[in-house]
Amino acid sequence: MDLTVLGCSGGVGTDLRTTTLLVDNDILIDAGTGVGDLSLDAMSRIRHIFLTHSHLDHLAGIPLFLDSIFERISEPVVIHAQQATINALRDHIFNNVIWPDFSNLPNSRPVLQYQVMAAGETIETGSRSIEMITVNHVVPGVGYRVACPTGSFAFSGDTTTNDSFWDALNAHDDLELLIVEAAFANADVKLCNLAGHYCAELLSADIKKLSHRPQIHISHNKPGAEQIIFNECRQAIIGHEIHRLSGDAHFTL
Repeated sequence: MDLTVLGCSGGVGTDLRTTTLLVDNDILIDAGTGVGDLSLDAMSRIRHIFLTHSHLDHLAGIPLFLDSIFERISEPVVIHAQQATINALRDHIFNNVIWPDFSNLPNSRPVLQYQVMAAGETIETGSRSIEMITVNHVVPGVGYRVACPTGSFAFSGDTTTNDSFWDALNAHDDLELLIVEAAFANADVKLCNLAGHYCAELLSADIKKLSHRPQIHISHNKPGAEQIIFNECRQAIIGHEIHRLSGDAHFTL
């Protein structure tokens, strides 16, 4: 199983793309502005999008992505998400005001299909299993654990202090790679609590709940504060291999 990071920033700017993870060549986990760096042929191979929540930085790429490929594909792209996230897409994005409703267009073969997924549910596609896990964000949010016969990784999505994500990971025997957010520096801990994000202080307390020792890659940093956030994480998180996630990272599991 291959994992390619197309975007992992908490915002945009030169060389910054928002959260987009490509699994093999046919699955996206979130679909932020990083989608736009794929070629049309690569976009046409995407069959599934698993969304963590309804915030724009995690789904901004979907409307233009669908508009770019709808004549190139013969079956719809399936968006897997909680009901609340799907409702937000229908009501606020694909509502024929902000963007056409591609779940009904083109009429003969809609390019978009929604599939409601519940926390705790696992979907099998090919040799991959994708488990949805509840997290703690300001809107209904989830993370994912993705596994295949040769390895597994987990992605926290956007979250702050919780037990559910860590309990779900501990229920499995293995975890090679963890991508987890730390959106703000410790000086913004009050904002983290209000907005549902980690800083190093909060993340280090929660990682102590994890029984595995995966490589840990820190994601979703506020633009301009990346090095401060990473330095604070490296100082606070003891006993783990810590890396700052880059927008061109590639992993083979």
